[in-house]
Amino acid sequence: MSNLIEKKCKNCEEDAVALSETEIKVHLEELNQEWSIGEDEKSIERNYTFPIYSRTIAFVNAVAWIATEEGHHPEMTVGYNYCKISYSTHSIDALTENDFICAAKIDLLVD
Repeated sequence: MSNLIEKKCKNCEEDAVALSETEIKVHLEELNQEWSIGEDEKSIERNYTFPIYSRTIAFVNAVAWIATEEGHHPEMTVGYNYCKISYSTHSIDALTENDFICAAKIDLLVD
């Protein structure tokens, strides 16, 4: 299991450091294999599906709680039985460890 889940996000405005390609690859391997690098190469994303709307919304609420606790918020696209999560550190327009910390914590919800 990844040690990312034991970490806490750093302040994006003051402490954000862009990850190298090597660091991104290492962190991506620590996540569920369904996470991928976004088309912009500055984000990670994963699609989740659920059998009914209430489970989708319960998942969205759990992700919102993680985001609030970590102070790092994803982009979410939500529909009846799906939720697409995308993480990027907008303050520096790059991927940081924060993105992977939150993704790892979200993995714990469903994996």
